[in-house]
Amino acid sequence: MSFEKSEILKQYFQDRPESISAILDFDKHSDRLFPFDFTRNNKDLSPQQFSDTASFSQWVSSSLAENNCRYGIGGYNEHRIIYSRSELFDAFEEPRRLHLGVDIWGPEGTNVFSPIDGVIHSFNFNDHFGDYGATLILEHKINELKFYSLYGHLSLKSISNLKKGNSLRKGDKIAQFGNTLENGHWPPHLHFQLIFDMLNMEGDFPGVCRYSDRETYLNNCPDPEIILKHTFR
Repeated sequence: MSFEKSEILKQYFQDRPESISAILDFDKHSDRLFPFDFTRNNKDLSPQQFSDTASFSQWVSSSLAENNCRYGIGGYNEHRIIYSRSELFDAFEEPRRLHLGVDIWGPEGTNVFSPIDGVIHSFNFNDHFGDYGATLILEHKINELKFYSLYGHLSLKSISNLKKGNSLRKGDKIAQFGNTLENGHWPPHLHFQLIFDMLNMEGDFPGVCRYSDRETYLNNCPDPEIILKHTFR
C-alpha cells in the first residue's frame, strides 16, 4: 500500500512541478552538490574524526570547500557507520544504522523553505547527543493522500513562536540550519524526510532504523528525491 502511495506522490508532483518550490537557495546553473558517502566505503573519514563534533564539522566544511560545492547531499537508504558515535542508535541488540531521509550539509544559518503547501503538525527540541535537536514536522495533503515532511537539526529559533495547525505556503521560510549546540551535536545540516504514517508520534520520528526493519520503514518513508529533485536538478 505504501509503495502505491509513493507512486501516487511521485506522479502527482511530476505532473505538477509548479506545486513545488526549492527547499534551499540553490542556483542549478552555478551551484554544485558534493555527494557524501557515510558507509564503510568512505576511507577518508575515520571513527576518531566523526566521533568528535568539531573534527567532524571541520571535515565536512573542508570537503565542501575543496570540491567547490555549496552543499553536500546524500543518505537515503544508506547504511552508515557514523551512527556509532552516539549511544542513541545502539539501544537494541541490533544497532540502528540505516538512514531514512536525505541530509543536506551546509553552513549554519542556511535558510530552509517549505517546498509545498502544508500545516504545522508538531515540533520539538530533541536534545540528545546524536539526535535531531530542534525538529519541525509539517502535514500535507494531496487529494485524499496525507503525508508528512520532517526537518531536523534546525536552530532553536526555528521552532520558537510556532503554533500547531498554522498554514504554510510553498516558498515560505520555515527554518535555518542549527549550530552544533542546538542540532544534536552534528555538523550543520538539514535532515529531510517524508513519512506516510507518523505512528502517533509528535515532534519526532525515527530517521534511522535497524537494517532488519528496512522494508517496513522504507515503505513508510519514501525517497525524498520526489521533492528534492525540483530543487537540485
